Amino acid sequence: MAKTVLILGASGKIGRHSKAEFEKAGWDVKIFNRRHDNMIEAAEGVDVIINGLNPAGYKNWATQIPKITNQVIAAAKSARATIIVPGNVYVFGKQAGVWDENTPHRADTRKGKIRIEMEEAYKAAASEFGVQTIILRAGDFIDDKRSDTLMGMGILSGLEKGAINALGDPNAKHTYCYLPDWARACVQVSEKRNKLNVFEDIPFPGSIFSIKELAITLSEKLGRQVKVKKFPWALIYLTSPFWKTGYEMIEMRYLNDIDHSLSPQKFRSILPDFKTTGIDEIMFSEARA
Repeated sequence: MAKTVLILGASGKIGRHSKAEFEKAGWDVKIFNRRHDNMIEAAEGVDVIINGLNPAGYKNWATQIPKITNQVIAAAKSARATIIVPGNVYVFGKQAGVWDENTPHRADTRKGKIRIEMEEAYKAAASEFGVQTIILRAGDFIDDKRSDTLMGMGILSGLEKGAINALGDPNAKHTYCYLPDWARACVQVSEKRNKLNVFEDIPFPGSIFSIKELAITLSEKLGRQVKVKKFPWALIYLTSPFWKTGYEMIEMRYLNDIDHSLSPQKFRSILPDFKTTGIDEIMFSEARA
C-alpha cells in the first residue's frame, strides 16, 4: 500500500532533504505551497506531515510560529496524519550537559521560549485529540552544500584563507546534525510510527566536536594547516539591526560557549541499525562545497 507524505516548506533545507529521502524510500510525496494551498485540503489522504515551515524571512516568530503550529495540528487532525517536527536545542537554555527527552526546558531566550510553547501545543494536541506528533530533535544543522547554516555562514566562512571561526569557546563541545542523516532518520521513524507513542520527543545523535577538533580534522583532510580565529562578533552586532540572520545568531550565541550534546539512547532504541555519516566525510564535503 502506498504511503503518502506532505512536505511543508519544501524549498527550505528540511523540506529539500526530506523530499529526496522520502522519494528514495518509495513514498508518494506531496508539496505544500503556502501561497496557494489550503493546508487542510493539501493534507487530505496523507499519512505523515513534515513541518519544515519557518516564518517568511525569519520574521515575526512570536506571532507566526503559533499560527503555523495551529494550522499543522488542524491539518493533521483532519487527515489523521502523524506530524514530524524538526526540534532544536533552544528549549534547554544555558544548562550545559547531555540533553535528552527528560531534560527540563529552561530557555530564557525569546526563540527558546517560543519553541517551548510550540512543543507544548503539539503535546496538548496529542493528549486531547490523539494527533500523533514526533519531535525529532537535533543540534545545529550541517548541509551537504555550503548553505545558510551556522557552519557554512559562520564557522567555515574563512576556510579559503586557511582559517575557521570560533563563535565562542574553541574547546567547547557542540552538537551538530547532518541534514541528509536527519531526513533519512525521518523516513525510518515515519515507517515505525504505529509502534510509537502518540507524542514522542526523540533526540537525534549527530556529531559532537569542538572547533579545535574541527580544525584538526580539516587540516588532515585538506593536507594543509587550518587555523582557528575568533569570529568577528562586533561586525554582527553592528549589522544586526538591518540583518535578521545576524540578530538571530546573537541571541543563540551562548550555545557556542557551553559543552552540550544530545543523548543517543532513545534514538538507538527505536532505530538500532541506523548509521550516521562520519564527521570526516561530512566535513570533507563541507570543505569542498
